[in-house]
Amino acid sequence: MNTLIHFASPQIPLLHRGKVRDSLRAPSGDRLIIVTDRLSAFDSVLETAIPHKGAVLNGLANFWFEKTAHIIPNHVIKLIDANAMLVKEAEPIKVEMVVRNYITGSMLRGYQKGQRTFSGVTVPEGLTKHQQFPAPIVTPTTKEESDREITPENLVSEGWVTKELYDQMAVKSLMLFAVGSKLLAEKGIILVDTKYEFGLLNGKLILIDEMHTPDSSRFWSAEDYAKNPETVEQMDKEYVRQWLIANKKDGQYPRALTPEVAQEASRRYLAIYERIVGEPLPTAEPETADAPGSGRHDARARLLANLVAAGILKDAWVNIVMDSPADKDHCEKIRQQFEGYDVFTQLRVTSAHTNGEAIAGMAEIWNTSIEPGVIIAVAGLGSALAANVNVPVISCPPYKDYAELAMNLNSSVIMPSGTPNLTVVRPDNAAQGALRALNLPRLRQQLSKDILATKAKLRAADEEFKQL
Repeated sequence: MNTLIHFASPQIPLLHRGKVRDSLRAPSGDRLIIVTDRLSAFDSVLETAIPHKGAVLNGLANFWFEKTAHIIPNHVIKLIDANAMLVKEAEPIKVEMVVRNYITGSMLRGYQKGQRTFSGVTVPEGLTKHQQFPAPIVTPTTKEESDREITPENLVSEGWVTKELYDQMAVKSLMLFAVGSKLLAEKGIILVDTKYEFGLLNGKLILIDEMHTPDSSRFWSAEDYAKNPETVEQMDKEYVRQWLIANKKDGQYPRALTPEVAQEASRRYLAIYERIVGEPLPTAEPETADAPGSGRHDARARLLANLVAAGILKDAWVNIVMDSPADKDHCEKIRQQFEGYDVFTQLRVTSAHTNGEAIAGMAEIWNTSIEPGVIIAVAGLGSALAANVNVPVISCPPYKDYAELAMNLNSSVIMPSGTPNLTVVRPDNAAQGALRALNLPRLRQQLSKDILATKAKLRAADEEFKQL
């Protein structure tokens, strides 16, 4: 299936990897949020991703941010891709503002056990399953390893927020909920409950994270609710939860979904997107032949192309890895050879002998990077890197002279099985080999021009010399 499960690149640092979202630092200093197709259920991420899910969540969040910008500013700078959003870097407020309009979920379970006060809000006696409250209520929780209910007074006394800030968040949350409820009601959808997250930007309150998505909100079909409020089911994600419950064995939920369940979950996410927005998700066209710009091509390829177009990534990388800072000058000679080719280059330092464990962390990024890459190893790192990565590895040892080259050549070129490391002596040839290994059409075109230019120089020299 065409899914985006993981995002990595040596070009931009990872800030946080959540259950669904990966946050990275963009070159501008802003935050890049990649919404993957990962699905979490019962506090764990499933092995099966849901096609188009990330694009649905990202697209719906952007839709709602635009619809509510008149109520409160938000962190969105622009949508980079169906799965990517560039946002302002705000100071997050570690409080989730949960707005509820019906008694269901964990609140219902607490109510059935006799609880009547939730986060400082007391609800009436005699409520039935899924009954609507007289008016929406705000039940905040803290954003900790395990979120906990907390009263507004305790939020203030524990130092999470000031009273003035909490009051502002509560007012804005109810206003956002009212707008969402009204628009969704027009689509035949009930906004049951949801969460909002806020941050501070230059001291001012803004809305961050996501809003009114199937992952952050509970949606019911108004038609189904009217038939029987107590049997109405949550739309989208609840389908997967019910399948997991039905297939639970020995107290354990399945870690993976069947292809049929994943496809049905995808269909449901796409359906709710179209129902809310009023048009199909742009990247979910029928699976036919690829057409540039149609959204039909691979999600990773599309995402990379859009990140490159936005100036956030180069389309390829070369990491030059040394095992000692003493080799920096040699690495810089190699790096200089990439000037004019618009390839991201980076110097790294690690030792296979003294901190070989660091290679695993680097390899994880190299092996899963969204863009193609090549590693140039300096000194004795080639075999250790080649044994751990799935990208080309070229060794270019910093030989002082040909005597040292002759003495060490055998150890450089004879590698154990399963360590496809190539050895090149000259820094310029190492760089040229890396450019060819990247095998990008634009680089091949540029290298062809370089070759023609070299031949032209030789012809010109020949013409000059033959006259002598």
